[in-house]
Amino acid sequence: MEKSAKIYVAGHRGLVGSAIWKNLQQKGYTNLVGRTHSELDLLDGVAVRRFFDEEQPEYVFLAAAFVGGIMANSIYRADFIYKNLQIQQNVIGESFRHGVKKLLFLGSTCIYPREAPQPMKEEVLLTSPLEYTNEPYAIAKIAGLKMCESFNLQYGTNYIAVMPTNLYGPNDNFDLERSHVLPAMIRKIHLAHCLKQGRWDDVRRDLDLRPVEGVDGSCSEEQILAMLEKYGITPTEVRLWGTGKPLREFLWSEEMADASVFVMEHVDFKDTYREGDRDIRNCHINIGTGREVTIRQLAELIVATVGYEGRLTFDATKPDGTLRKLTDPSKLHALGWHHQIEIDEGVRRMYDWYLLGKND
Repeated sequence: MEKSAKIYVAGHRGLVGSAIWKNLQQKGYTNLVGRTHSELDLLDGVAVRRFFDEEQPEYVFLAAAFVGGIMANSIYRADFIYKNLQIQQNVIGESFRHGVKKLLFLGSTCIYPREAPQPMKEEVLLTSPLEYTNEPYAIAKIAGLKMCESFNLQYGTNYIAVMPTNLYGPNDNFDLERSHVLPAMIRKIHLAHCLKQGRWDDVRRDLDLRPVEGVDGSCSEEQILAMLEKYGITPTEVRLWGTGKPLREFLWSEEMADASVFVMEHVDFKDTYREGDRDIRNCHINIGTGREVTIRQLAELIVATVGYEGRLTFDATKPDGTLRKLTDPSKLHALGWHHQIEIDEGVRRMYDWYLLGKND
């Protein structure tokens, strides 16, 4: 990518998109284009085409998606498949029609089968059933990577699909209903810590920044306590979903951004498969650490980081999701990129960022 090339980052205010934007700026790219949801609804095909007509981007990072944790995936199944398919269809389709030189599509490792051999290599895609709780989202992401692969094979485009592991970092979503496991646990444990210490000003400040079900800092203590208790947050206890036994891999979002920019700068579609393969498939690239931690260990790490002294319990009547989901990042390593930030340092950075009181 030329430093002056016009680069469109779809989802530039989100967890990954904002980190990609920052990484590009730091590396000297000067012609970045982004639109907020209010400025451009990616579900609106006419609006997306008009945007591409006007801006004519040369490179595209497709980091926009409708995302959430296990609770949201269970409740909003139709939204997860419909909205993500629509976003992908519009952005990839217009990228093709407008001759975009290169596109990076961001998926998720939830594309892999529930019982996939661990660690998961790219070639285990579509070898057995998916995890039920996030099946609609996974199918949408599989469709996106196959769309990229198919355009490349039919039309000679240069669209690369990357599958990041669980991500966390600045600008994460801390909504108690829709957030992923790590930011949700940070917020729950932080709020329980404040309650236990009687720091009501901090509780109200948190709810003013991120109201929950219409409850903000102006509500009574009784209303706030009732709402927080619904999410397993009390002055003496934090209750988390599942058994705590599932293993998860986590990657700092700014490292995901660095890997994404690295791929756009140094990797082409021809580098993602072996020359001479009869069937060219599974050309996507895992982006991860290759290291994992149990949900219980993660929760205990957050408890230690926050300094919370209450009880930590798990509700085994709630779903665990996939029991293990570890990526094999050897393909990415062979291409020349490795992670640097381990989970203990990442959790500390995440909590420090959260305490700054920024809104999502």
